Amino acid sequence: MSENGSPNPSAGQKTRSPEIGPTEELPPETVADILRGLEGVAYRWTLEDDRVTWSSCAAGLLGPERLAWSLSGRDFARLIATGSGASRFEAAHVAAPAHSPGAARFETSYCLDLPPDTELGRLWVEDRGIGHFDAEGRLVRVDGLLRRLSSGRPVRDGAEGALAVQPDRQRLATLLEQNLVRVLGEGGEFGFALIGLDHLGQLNDAYGFHTADEVIDIMFMRLRARIEPSDELARFSGSKFGLIVRGRPMDGFVGALEQIVASVNATPPRTSAGAVAASVTAGGLIAPRQARSVEEIFARAQDALHSAREAVRGGVELYAPSFDRAAERRANLHFADDIVSALADRRVSLAFQPIAEGKSRRIAFHECLVRITGRDGQVFDGAAIIPAADRFGLTRLLDRRSLELALAALTDDPELRLSVNVSPATIHDGVWLELMEEGAQAGLAERVIVELTESATIADIEAMRRRVHWLHSLGAQVAMDDFGAGYTSFRNLRRLDVDYLKIDGSFICTMMQSADDRHFVRSLLELAGNLGIETVAEWVIDEATGRQLVDWGCTYLQGELIGLASERPIPNPPPAN
Repeated sequence: MSENGSPNPSAGQKTRSPEIGPTEELPPETVADILRGLEGVAYRWTLEDDRVTWSSCAAGLLGPERLAWSLSGRDFARLIATGSGASRFEAAHVAAPAHSPGAARFETSYCLDLPPDTELGRLWVEDRGIGHFDAEGRLVRVDGLLRRLSSGRPVRDGAEGALAVQPDRQRLATLLEQNLVRVLGEGGEFGFALIGLDHLGQLNDAYGFHTADEVIDIMFMRLRARIEPSDELARFSGSKFGLIVRGRPMDGFVGALEQIVASVNATPPRTSAGAVAASVTAGGLIAPRQARSVEEIFARAQDALHSAREAVRGGVELYAPSFDRAAERRANLHFADDIVSALADRRVSLAFQPIAEGKSRRIAFHECLVRITGRDGQVFDGAAIIPAADRFGLTRLLDRRSLELALAALTDDPELRLSVNVSPATIHDGVWLELMEEGAQAGLAERVIVELTESATIADIEAMRRRVHWLHSLGAQVAMDDFGAGYTSFRNLRRLDVDYLKIDGSFICTMMQSADDRHFVRSLLELAGNLGIETVAEWVIDEATGRQLVDWGCTYLQGELIGLASERPIPNPPPAN
């Protein structure tokens, strides 16, 4: 006998307790007690007659009023709060076998709203079950368990904005650490992938936060339905999921990941707003072969996901070692820190490049070009500054400082006219707008030309048109910069009502050697002339190019032929006697 009085069989002996027979089952009342203790109820939904049959304790969970609205699938679906989660019908179809008969497990959670004319509180529930499908892939029956949740995902009402989806990155990091310890001690490998929803910002803008959240939930459920029991899936961030793949040969990791992604992307997710065109892309690696710490795993999986998105959305890419990727990231972070400190220490300055009338070659105005002096005294120009500023969200700060410096220069020189670059995002920035208003009140706006960067996307043409009109009302003029290298069509150009069109220098500097560039530039000049828009040719390097541009009707020239950027504006020579 053991210490607690139970039989202690000898080694190798297997015994079965004689008190419990092999065919005994829990009686219905015991099952009901267990479900009641778990705050759960069982149900069966037959789609042929749309009837939902509940276990005896359903009224205790749902309440009599809500239960009266839960006897058909159609009525029950009406109780689910919009945007709170996928219904059992949607969740079952997400997990469904592709166009074949069979059964599929599903899991979802949602909020049951108030039945009409009642005062019940909202009820969050977890719905787990098995969907049964016929030979044509149609759902015919659902058997499931509904369980009360103590709390659920917040329901988003109206258009108040997005509530952040809580990531599970800490649990993911702990799981990765445990798997690393195991494989480094015992040998072996495991796979890790970051799977990201593509174009989340566009989904939010096009459909709203409610629908975008539904898409995230549906994609998460699809992923969870397609992984093996030994795999682990958790949210890495709001729209990215981390997947740990283990217990299988790693030579098939990429193939397995491609199958999962292809299956998830096979059909558009169906939301409360209807079907939405959405996809996921994955980047993965094999540890510890390609990463030996949690930090390395996260960083290199991010690199792989970035590369996959650059190659093709909706695809998969395995991490490829690149000696300069980590170094590039460190350099970018260091340079971003330099930009922030330069703004704080007043080490941001302007250089002034002259722009001359094409025929007379008299200087009409100067373009303000941002410069940053590093801690070591090295001066950085826009080619080095702007990409890093865009990447780290510092463009608005630079645009504000550039406008401040330009207005100061205009105050010092009453004869000066300046063009100032601004990104499409900054032109709606409150601080930047206040600076422009102050400049207008000081009588400076009439000598300002605001250059919009055409190489950046203008998300809302109508909002931009109103802003251009507002700048005109202050007395300022507006130029479209780098035209031909970006996204603005002539149709939108006409709607924006800009005063100047600056032709991208990449077409000008090779114009005399390239027939294609000559045709393109001449066509732009002709179209701009027909619209009554004055033109500026950038990167004019020699007299032959300048003469040809003037012959074609170009209004202004900018580049080496006229003069390079300098610390001070270049004055016009005095008129000849």
